[in-house]
Amino acid sequence: MYVSSARRTTNFWKRNPQILVELADLQDREVGDGTTSVVILAGELLRRANDLVRNKIHPTSIIGGYRLAMRESVKFLESTLATDIATLGTETILNCAKTSMSSKIVGADADFFGKMVVDAVMAVKTYNDYGDPRYPIKSINVLKAHGKSVKESRVINGYALNLGRAAQGMVKSVKNAKVACIDFNLQKTKMQMGVQVLVTDPRELERIRQEELNITARRVKMMIDAGANVILCSKGIDDMALKYFVEAGAIACRRVPKDDLRRVAKATGAQILLTLADMEGAETFDPASLGTCGEVCEERVSDDDMIVLKDCANTQACTLLIRGANDYMLDEVDRSLHDALCIVKRALESEKVVAGGGAVEAALSVYLETLATTLGSREQLAIAEFAEALLVIPKVLSVNAAKDSTELVAKLRAYHHAAQTKPEKKHLAGYGLDLVKGELKDNLNEGVLEPMLSKVKSIQFATEAAITILRIDDLIKLHPEEGQQGM
Repeated sequence: MYVSSARRTTNFWKRNPQILVELADLQDREVGDGTTSVVILAGELLRRANDLVRNKIHPTSIIGGYRLAMRESVKFLESTLATDIATLGTETILNCAKTSMSSKIVGADADFFGKMVVDAVMAVKTYNDYGDPRYPIKSINVLKAHGKSVKESRVINGYALNLGRAAQGMVKSVKNAKVACIDFNLQKTKMQMGVQVLVTDPRELERIRQEELNITARRVKMMIDAGANVILCSKGIDDMALKYFVEAGAIACRRVPKDDLRRVAKATGAQILLTLADMEGAETFDPASLGTCGEVCEERVSDDDMIVLKDCANTQACTLLIRGANDYMLDEVDRSLHDALCIVKRALESEKVVAGGGAVEAALSVYLETLATTLGSREQLAIAEFAEALLVIPKVLSVNAAKDSTELVAKLRAYHHAAQTKPEKKHLAGYGLDLVKGELKDNLNEGVLEPMLSKVKSIQFATEAAITILRIDDLIKLHPEEGQQGM
């Protein structure tokens, strides 16, 4: 029975990779990095659980052992392995960013991009109601432009929109900007579908057409009279309406993406208006719905124009402008920088980091093996397998670097066993892999660091995913009948 259960579990895992995708997605949402690690760890935990099931260990015992191992791992990690950022110096955050990018395409330029990421995150620093610092990385916009080298990438002070002015006659810069964010058309008003107008005098047709133009003109004048000199519209703006904005010395942008519109509204304190209708049925524009920022200007980058909003009223915003040869390069750099931004945010907010390079996994493996020998129940076997599964991370790191994983992992375990059993060897707890030289080094002091939260979440999510599969006794899949497929 147990053997068939193990076979079914393995088949379920192979046939339903969606669980792995959701696991990586969850890690990305919660931490922002470590998606590969969590998938590798979950697969190894399940593989070892299948071996136990084949050896007649009931899945319930394995689940109990895995849960206990997960709790003890997190407890040991938080109490012993984690180090406060304050004790490691000012370069700690930069080192976290460089560690995150070391396995990415920008790893060779980690020094350059690491500084760029830290500058961007520090630029959007804010405080919550309790006075705790927060770093909303959604306030950091990432723009990609073809041309030049990736080393030409830079941080722009302000929130940049990847579009230009709606008309060339508009001014290029506005100081003390009042920003209006609108989510409706500023084109010639058209009758709603299904509305019919019966006209007996042909001259009335011209008056109807003129009134359609006048409705839009009145809306534009309301905004200008309220003090708006920067108008961001998520839909179209007619040439007739643009004429009024040009005469008023305002900047108007059309087809602004909804996400950008929401972020600009949050940064400047503006209110996104879906309509100008008020409670009485008339149309009015409330000046209180305008946002403010120090300056709005248009800058040219490569072959494109961009609008930059500087010194926003509510929250500081900044933009990472990425340069590169082609779309593939730009997308890969964007993904790498996103992971680094998330890691820096988590390190700054949690204020605790751990050594990278497989140091944490090796230390937890040694600790859990010792813990397993103190238990006299069947959970002992599951905890021992959990300890072995954790070593898959340093093994994969070694193999990817074309090093001898067996020798390096054996040395690493010996170092951490000495650190946990001999007080005079306690300094070895920060040792991990140096994959450039193929040896061990003190990663804690060498600056190979990761946020503690990343490791905690990886262990928790991987364990829960493995347990979820182990709980499944059988899988029934219904395929639609042939006759129903064409319906």
